[in-house]
Amino acid sequence: MEGGFHTDLVAALVALGGLAGLTGLALYAIRRAKAARRRQIEEVGAAVAAPRPKRRALRPEDVEGGAAEAEPPASKTPLSTAPWLAPSQPSPASVSPAAAPEPVSPEAPGPVPREALLSKASTAVLSIEPATPVGRPPSRVPSPLLVEKPRGPERLMPVRKRDVAALVPGLEPTRSGWVKRLGQLFAGKKELDPVLLDEIEKVLLTADIGVRTSQKLLSELREFLDKKAIKDPAAVWGYLRRRSVEILTMDAPAIDFAAAQPFVLLIIGVNGSGKTTTIGKLASKLQSEGKKVLLAAGDTFRAAATEQLEVWGAKVGALVVRGKDGGDPSSVVFDGVKRARSEDIDVVIADTAGRLHTKKNLMEELQKVRRVAGKALDGAPHETWLVIDATSGQNAIAQAQEFTKDMSVTGIVLTKLDGTAKGGVILGIADQLRIPVRYIGVGERVEDLREFEAEDFVEALFGEAPTGTEDVS
Repeated sequence: MEGGFHTDLVAALVALGGLAGLTGLALYAIRRAKAARRRQIEEVGAAVAAPRPKRRALRPEDVEGGAAEAEPPASKTPLSTAPWLAPSQPSPASVSPAAAPEPVSPEAPGPVPREALLSKASTAVLSIEPATPVGRPPSRVPSPLLVEKPRGPERLMPVRKRDVAALVPGLEPTRSGWVKRLGQLFAGKKELDPVLLDEIEKVLLTADIGVRTSQKLLSELREFLDKKAIKDPAAVWGYLRRRSVEILTMDAPAIDFAAAQPFVLLIIGVNGSGKTTTIGKLASKLQSEGKKVLLAAGDTFRAAATEQLEVWGAKVGALVVRGKDGGDPSSVVFDGVKRARSEDIDVVIADTAGRLHTKKNLMEELQKVRRVAGKALDGAPHETWLVIDATSGQNAIAQAQEFTKDMSVTGIVLTKLDGTAKGGVILGIADQLRIPVRYIGVGERVEDLREFEAEDFVEALFGEAPTGTEDVS
């Protein structure tokens, strides 16, 4: 009984001793934590109470050099880290050593004077670009989606350079023919009379314009005079000029040689009209514009026609595809288009044998050439141009009418205008067929094959109003 009691007592005492020891340890840990916290507070207070180094105000030379004031060496913090001010701050590499600020001594005692702060503030404002946005909260960073990208220069359509003076020498034979006679009727006239109208009719009928077009112009002219009750001869001269521009102006888009790859152009016409020479000059122009040109020598019947085209090809740097003399011209055109497709050629110009427009079998051969070109390339030929010799006069109108019956002619090239007074035929062709004139030949040089512009042509042809008249309409 007593032994059990003593055992319980010892166990109780041991438990109390352990509890007392744990309590003592806990109290000791609490005291240690309080002491550490007290020391930390004292160290912080000492740091706050320590004197801050005095910052030097920016000098004028610092502002001019673009250098920013440096922080004390211990902080390593830049003056401004705001992201929206970054574009106006120079990069470290762009600041020269001479412009860098001197380090501030950490022993400099005392607070920063108010005057120094104001000086620094005003100087800092000077260092900011006028276009730099200010006043934004530091937490807002401009979104790149809101920044407008710089625009490139607007693409302007090229303005066509007028060169009327260059046309005048080539049209001189026509100018000295019916145009000159027409001008002599108006020179010195102060009032319109019936005799003058009769004389105008004679000049127009003999000007190779064509009877149909001449009568049309005279009928419209009389109607114009009756309606306007005009008696001034200058009004008649001005009306004829304006009406000529209207006849020659077609509602046809400009030729786009990049519309197909390759672009196939078929050249047709009668013997001696100047087809091969026109092809050579046109190839030279296209090559000078950076286009790769291939010439298909489809005139397999005329002696030396292929050799003439090869001379042009060597001269301008264009490839030439030829066949056997007297061979099938369609096969030459087919081979030329196929080679152009395989060698990445831009433009194929196909020559054809000259033929009389009255020969039905020869006209059917042209149709075959057109069909075979379409087999070599879908849509070919993309343009078919009829070359007409201006010296043939009114016969050129008959040629054009017959060719357009059998072929889909899309353009006219009028050659040899510099050697004839019959240039007025261009009015008859344009009026009766309504096919756009694409090029005119006014000389032997390559640059004498000129793109046709109705206004320039009429201005060069008619020139100034006759002396003593003035267009008052």
